[in-house]
Amino acid sequence: MAGSRPSPKKSSAERDCARVCGLAFVLLAFAGGAKAQEPERAQPSAALRPYTVVADAIPESLTGAKGDPQRGRSIVVNRQVGLCLLCHSGPFPDEKFQGTLAPDLQGAGSRGTEGQLRLRIVDASRLKADTIMPPYYRADGLVRVAPAFQGKPILTAEQIEDVVAYLATLRDDSAIPTSDQKR
Repeated sequence: MAGSRPSPKKSSAERDCARVCGLAFVLLAFAGGAKAQEPERAQPSAALRPYTVVADAIPESLTGAKGDPQRGRSIVVNRQVGLCLLCHSGPFPDEKFQGTLAPDLQGAGSRGTEGQLRLRIVDASRLKADTIMPPYYRADGLVRVAPAFQGKPILTAEQIEDVVAYLATLRDDSAIPTSDQKR
């Protein structure tokens, strides 16, 4: 076409990210068809609980209560619910094929407060507009969303708090042991 320019070449990391993000959305779409494995979903965006961003954090719990770290760990490692391990790696020796596109979750509780972790999970684009991290507690302004997931966040407020509670335990080399690990 006259006057048009070729698209800039994408780096291999950008291509890999696009593939992983595409896979994540495909997995979410397929998970919607399997009722037995369908994660609990929040109501349409009008029902999202309000929150206040202060600097780089959401200091107050979305539910008014602390989450459960054990439930949070199960969300993080579950490839049908949290999808965290598509991009992140962490202290999960029993989980294969962990991601390398995003920061390692080991030590996440040492690197940020609960409020900072909460904002990154709720909507990391509030901190970095071009982030590859999906917004887990936002339902508006999204594109390429499967019909079953339109108007709904990926995680509920309770699930967000559970994940925050778990990530806050990941300090330095510590983690909540799995049932097959002993301290």
